[in-house]
This record gives sequence, C-alpha cells and structure tokens, in this order.
Amino acid sequence: MGAAVAPIYVVGTFDTKAREACFIAEALRAEGVSAVLVDVGTLNPPLAEPDIERSKVAAHHPKGPEAVLGHHDRGSAVTAMSQALRGFLVDAYHSGRLSGVIGLGGSGGTALIASAMRALPIGFPKLMVSTVASGDTSSYIGTSDITMMFSVVDVAGLNRVSRQVYKNAAAAIAGMARVKAATADGRPAVGMTMFGVTTPCVTRVRQYLEDAGYDCLVFHATGVGGRAMEDLVSSDLLGAVVDITTTEVADELVGGVFPAGPARFDAILAKRLPYIMSLGALDMVNFGPVDTVPSAFAGRKFHVHNSSVTLMRTTVEENLTIAAWIARKLNAYPESGFTLLIPEGGVSELDKPGNPFFDPEADQALFNELERLVQTGSRRRIVRHPFHINDAAFAEVLQREIAQLQIH
Repeated sequence: MGAAVAPIYVVGTFDTKAREACFIAEALRAEGVSAVLVDVGTLNPPLAEPDIERSKVAAHHPKGPEAVLGHHDRGSAVTAMSQALRGFLVDAYHSGRLSGVIGLGGSGGTALIASAMRALPIGFPKLMVSTVASGDTSSYIGTSDITMMFSVVDVAGLNRVSRQVYKNAAAAIAGMARVKAATADGRPAVGMTMFGVTTPCVTRVRQYLEDAGYDCLVFHATGVGGRAMEDLVSSDLLGAVVDITTTEVADELVGGVFPAGPARFDAILAKRLPYIMSLGALDMVNFGPVDTVPSAFAGRKFHVHNSSVTLMRTTVEENLTIAAWIARKLNAYPESGFTLLIPEGGVSELDKPGNPFFDPEADQALFNELERLVQTGSRRRIVRHPFHINDAAFAEVLQREIAQLQIH
C-alpha cells in the first residue's frame, strides 16, 4: 500500500473534538497515510496536543492572530478562525505540504472548516464528517466538491457507531489522496449550460466540441450549476462559455427554486471570455412538488415535470423583466463581447406547437425587449434564427458561431 506524497491534515476544534480527531489520525496511519493534527479551537484550551497549534493557523488571518484569538464571542471567533484556516490551507496546498484535508464537527465546526475547504481547488481531496451532513448542505459546500459524511451520532466521544464512521472516513480520504490528480490535457476547456428541456441542443453542440478537440464541461442549470461554472471562470479554468440555458434568471426574478444568484454573468463578462449565450428554458420557473408552489401563483399555467418538480410558464410581463435584467448585465460590461442567439421557434422542449408552454406572444416579448435594451456593436451581437432551440439547424448555428471564436 503506497503512502500519499504528503500528509493528510485532520482539522478539528481541539477544545471539544480532540479525542475524535486523534482517532481519525490513527485510522489514517493504519491506512498507511501520514496525518497531521490541526487545531482550530477558539475559546478553551486544547484537550490534546495538536501537530499544528491554533496560533499558527490564526496567524494566517489578514489582520493577524489577535483578530482570531482575541474574541470572547464564539460566533465572531469561529468566523475569524474560518478566514484564517482558509489562508492556512491555501498556503499549505500551494507549498505541497498536504495531499488532502479531513474535518469533523457539529454545525459550528462544519461551518468553520467547510467554508475554508471551499478555497481548495476542485479535485483536491476534502472530506467533512458532520452532524449536519444528512440535511441541506448547500450553505456548507457551496459550489465546491467537498465530500460530506454524516456522523450518525454526535461528534462527542467514541462509541461503536462513531468509531466505524471515522474509520470509513479515514479510508475514504486516504483513497482520495492516493488517486493521481487529473491534469490539464492541453485541450481548451469550454463551459456549457443544460437543462432537460434543452438536452437535444446541448448534446449536439457538445459532440461537435468534443470532435473538434475541446474539453467540454456541461453544467446543469439549477442555480448552483451556473454559479459553479462561473467559479471556474473566475479561477481561469474555462477558455470560453456557450451559455445555451439561461433559465436560472427566471427563477432568480420570479421566485423559483433554482435562482441564478445576483452575480450571474458577471464573471464571464468581467473576464472577457469568448461568449455565446442563448435563452434556453426562459419559458419556465421551477418549483418543487405541486403542493409547494406559492399560493400567489394560483391560476397560472403549470406543467408537472415529475413528483418533485413543477414548472410554471413565464408571462409577457415576467419576460420583459427578465430581458431588462439580462440587458443590465450585458450593458454593465461595455468592453466585453458576446453573441446572443435567439431561437424564434421556441426556447425549450415544452415551448413548441402542441406542447404546454408554447406561447409566441410571451417569447416575442422577451426577444424584442432584449433587442431594444441591449447595447450592441461589432463584437456585441444579437442574431435571430427561425429555429426551435432543439432543432438540429439551431445546433448547427451554434457550431458555426463557436468555430469563429478564439478559444485558448
């Protein structure tokens, strides 16, 4: 069994979780992996001796260790320590001093440690054993690839359940650390957005990109998907974006469950990446099961996609609002180029003749308002095409536009 190149850091609050952290470290060593214990406690003295003391972690806070260890309020101390841990882990990663990170904690420890883990690159091993891992973990994970493992019992002592969970967690992070990280293969990377109702279009374009030698990364447009894509843009990991499915904007503005977030499009435009966008699935707002749709939308046109997803057709008025929001984003970056392709035949599989969301009036309101409001120029183009978004002809239009981009 080969040992990892560098040790795995075991991170915990040693004023409450020292015994458990030490157990995980021993389990890692039993797996043939070196372990380093890191204390991120903030208030009480440690219950065991760590390899890296909290003061060394706190020293990575932008305002120095006093900004972390001088607090008497737990909430403020935890927030400051998380910021310090973030800098500490990033420094250790760039220095090659670790091959993975495993943390453990309750809600407070999870917030402290997972927030810092998010600063580590996609693909780098990071695992959080947590009491809150069986619920909604989006606030802890964000758009990172942190692995969350539910502790089942509280992280408070060792027993027949916790010992097994911790051994499994140690084996998992050890296995991750031994896997050679994927490296860039020299192909330009292109980000794309997809939804089930734009799959035919995206599949054709993805096949074209792959055949043309691009590394194609497809993101599911569920709010977090768009944010994940833009995080990769900010990290300079994408060379271009083909934003076919911008449906997250509808949820952001109308109140659906897959909102784009207020920063949608900003990273792409700020980086001035080669950018093609379209209007995929802007005919719909997403909700959960039908009985969860807010009563304010009673009487609207709905389509039950499945038992967990209910779709609502956007109206003329909502499409005018969506167009204005997109236009403000595009116009805020006058030096950034883009090509906005409008599929006049419909923007989703549901938006075609005979299907439940076919509404040419609502579509035309969106298209016309975009043309009216968006500032265009030689590198800022809006082009209409008489095709449905899932027509093979529209995919061919996208392919021709992509072929003209300078993608690096």
